[in-house]
Amino acid sequence: MYPRLKLLHKLLADDGAIFISIDDNEQANLRLMLDEIFGIGNFINNVIWQKKFSPQNDARYFSDNHDFIVCYTKNKPSWNRNLLIRTEEQNSRYRNIDNDHRGDWTSGDVSVKTYNSSTDYPIVTPSGRIVNPPKGYCWRFSQEKLQELILDNRIWFGPDGGSVPRLKRFLSDVQQGTVPLTMWLHSEVGHNQSAKQDLKQIFHESLVPFDTPKPSSLIEKILKIATSKNSIILDSFAGSGTTAQATLNLNKQDGGSRKFILIEMEEYAETITAERVKRVINGYSGKEGTGGSFDYYTLGETLFNEDNNLNELVSEEKIREYIWFTETRTSYIDNDQSSSYLGAYNNTCYYLMYTHNCVTTVDYDILAESIKHKADRYIIYADNCLLPESFMMDKNIEFKKIPRDITRF
Repeated sequence: MYPRLKLLHKLLADDGAIFISIDDNEQANLRLMLDEIFGIGNFINNVIWQKKFSPQNDARYFSDNHDFIVCYTKNKPSWNRNLLIRTEEQNSRYRNIDNDHRGDWTSGDVSVKTYNSSTDYPIVTPSGRIVNPPKGYCWRFSQEKLQELILDNRIWFGPDGGSVPRLKRFLSDVQQGTVPLTMWLHSEVGHNQSAKQDLKQIFHESLVPFDTPKPSSLIEKILKIATSKNSIILDSFAGSGTTAQATLNLNKQDGGSRKFILIEMEEYAETITAERVKRVINGYSGKEGTGGSFDYYTLGETLFNEDNNLNELVSEEKIREYIWFTETRTSYIDNDQSSSYLGAYNNTCYYLMYTHNCVTTVDYDILAESIKHKADRYIIYADNCLLPESFMMDKNIEFKKIPRDITRF
């Protein structure tokens, strides 16, 4: 897990978050690694997801019915989570039984357990009944504040005016969304069995090679919490492609243009992962497609061989692209391959002096021949350098040795 997490930390946006699903066996180890790589202060929460809907009666010790979803950020002050849209069930708790012009409301207790003698007083209801707070409790408001609330029709004494007073809370006053909880039940986000049924619908087969797939509704909830309409979502263990389906579904729901990157190293990457995305886009089993498109790529040769030298099977063009991106984080614009000049970025010129099966050395002659562009700074990649350090400092030249100083992701 460690090297993959280090890489994901590098790739994550400064205002991004990472969500990792894991079971009880490795959860504690994962947290220690994340604390080291992301920083303890960037821990957000440990969510419990109910992955099974029924007990496992043949379990030797406990029935394992949940997984964890661990959330960290790259930079906690920069990350803003979204509120979840209020459900019809939540809104159904609000009604307007007294035809208040402010709309639907619910009511709450006006007594508190933190006792204060100044707010322990009798209340006379509209029907004339005298009400005192429960023993050991007091009222939430002073007498003056209570009278203000009564005049504003924010205290409910029941339909006959004789009930214990309650504070009216209007739906229009609550935030238009709910704070995510750390307990996600299968009734809200699905479970492993429902995810398997979805896969069978997509592929029209009774057997799918996944014992514990994730339901797309689970990933959708994560995306609703953590993404905007134009976010980029990376799933480095794509499996059956659930993250792509969740992203496409959510884009269809809210008109977003989120993009997804899936990585899958197993043999089923094309036949299942990519195929699932195609069917979700185009429609399956009578379900309308989400629309959208994606590109499918396979891995080329590794840049470094087992000896940590540059792989001779990799073309010089790919090496130039790689070095340019690691230095500038921008796309490479192809220049003359016969030239060592890569390009200029932020007043810095970049050069790669590299030839397959040859050793390149930077000296005064090579420098005079190669450096044709003016800049504030020069970065030169080569095998060796014979230039004096004082000369390089004076000319703002930085030498990077091949392959040692080529950044490894």
